[in-house]
Amino acid sequence: MIGFCFELYPLDKVSSWGGDQPTLHWFGLTEGWYWLEVGGHQLLRRTRLEHPHPYVDYYLARLWEDVNVLTPDVLEPVPADLQLFIASDPAQWACDPLAFVTVGDEDGFGGIDPNVPDHPVVMAANWHGAHYLDLGYLRNAPSLRFWRTVRGDSDEITVDWRHEDNGEIGFIAGPAVRVCVPTAAYVEAVYALDRELMTVMLQRVEQLERRGRLPGVDLDLAWLRREHEDRAHWLAKNLNRTPKTDWDAVRQGARRLLGDPHQASAATA
Repeated sequence: MIGFCFELYPLDKVSSWGGDQPTLHWFGLTEGWYWLEVGGHQLLRRTRLEHPHPYVDYYLARLWEDVNVLTPDVLEPVPADLQLFIASDPAQWACDPLAFVTVGDEDGFGGIDPNVPDHPVVMAANWHGAHYLDLGYLRNAPSLRFWRTVRGDSDEITVDWRHEDNGEIGFIAGPAVRVCVPTAAYVEAVYALDRELMTVMLQRVEQLERRGRLPGVDLDLAWLRREHEDRAHWLAKNLNRTPKTDWDAVRQGARRLLGDPHQASAATA
């Protein structure tokens, strides 16, 4: 029902770094293509791209790192009274989070610098933003969010995709896709991405150790081996992180962002 899919460049096709003094490292050796299969949709598959792999062409390490960091926030269940907020688009909010925070707020937070993160409006906006997969390195990047809903026996992750085709960069998924998958399926997809990347990268490290680097490229094989062994533990370390969400502050900020400051004040009275 959901899977992070990828294919790496052949080893001899991987781009070196450094111009006149070419180098490579673990991150650079993950150059390839990747996309997301979910609910019958292929997310991150491009239109107008005549290529055997019409997907995002970048370093898989970036996707893997961002999924690892994102997952603890995704797995924190969203309370029922914040479902409307988490499902909203920031473009629908009553106003910009920082512009909305003014000195003299009647809720008792007047005089707090809106640029510090402990104002409820800022906290709510940051909590909402913590559910986005970072794709800002792409041109005309799509928005891809994940959040968890637990109701009775139902435990699901919502996958929310948004993208506006600019006539140059487009994706076959279109402007809007929202799919729910079992939380267990999402977790397995995260583990599968980690497992498959670690397997193929170990093979790549061993291949380089046998052949002895790449022609004309500076590559520290001993360091490459150490980095791979370290990265093999990154997912477990990330999953040990527990978000410390201040739900009262998020609720107050969410109500204000959605345009009901009176309810926001009452919620903390």
